[in-house]
Formats: sequence, C-alpha cells, structure tokens
Amino acid sequence: MAGRITKSEVQLKPDPKHGDKLLSRFINCIMLDGKKSVAQRVVYDAFAEIEKRTNGEPSAIDIFHKAIDNVRPNVEVRSKRVGGANYQVPMQVNRKRQTSLAFRWIIKAARADKGKPMHLRLSRELLDAARGEGKAMNTRDQTHRMADANKAFAHFAW
Repeated sequence: MAGRITKSEVQLKPDPKHGDKLLSRFINCIMLDGKKSVAQRVVYDAFAEIEKRTNGEPSAIDIFHKAIDNVRPNVEVRSKRVGGANYQVPMQVNRKRQTSLAFRWIIKAARADKGKPMHLRLSRELLDAARGEGKAMNTRDQTHRMADANKAFAHFAW
C-alpha cells in the first residue's frame, strides 16, 4: 500500500546521549544490518572528532543541526509524463522529505570517501556541510540548479 501512515515517528525514541530525536533518526539511517550500537559508536565518535576540531565551540550537536539545515533542499525535480513526453517538473519538498534527503546525501558523501574510518569521514562531511561546502552541499546545489533550469515546466505541477 503506497503512502500508508506508520507510527515510526511516534515510536522513535531520542538518542541516549543527547536526547535528540533527529539524531536518533540519523543514527537509524547510518545503521547497516541492524547493528545499531555500531552506528551509534560511529556517530558519537564523529561528534567527538568534531568537538576536538572545533575546540567544543559550537557544540557538535549544534554543528549537526546546522549541517542538516544547510543540506535540506527546498525544491526538487520530479518526472511527469504529459502527452507522450517526460518533463522534469520542479516541485516543493515537504519537511520530512527534506530531512530524509539531507541524511541520505550526507551519508552517501561520507561513504563515498574511502580510505579512512567512517567516523572521520562523517565528521568531515558534517563540518563541511555546516560551513556550506562539501559533497552533500554540492548535491543540494545541483538539485536547486536543475529545478531552476526547468522552471518553464512548473505549470505541469498539479
């Protein structure tokens, strides 16, 4: 059943260290093969690395929230078939999908960078995203550029 409503948001518990539900969702997205403790260790080690690099000012959780806010896309293009032709139609993105895309892009950028432990790659990507640079921000900018280039087809968004 497409678009069914689940209780996942209600059942989600805040993470044990910071008491933050957004961070808890992020840890769940990092998790592979159901190994939550490994995912938590990666994220908390990344936060420790961020604290070390920034000397604790601002805190790692603030940098995490700033990075997520910076990477969130406002618009995206969706394929729409009209009269036998496919158009890339720019559409607004709802808040939950914005967050999901931001998580996905940050994790994908961190995993793509091989040769270092995951917590170092993740900390670097979060710091870059908080500053408005890095691979995840580049993906967001490309998405916005594509939506801007296809503004002429915006009237197909019904």
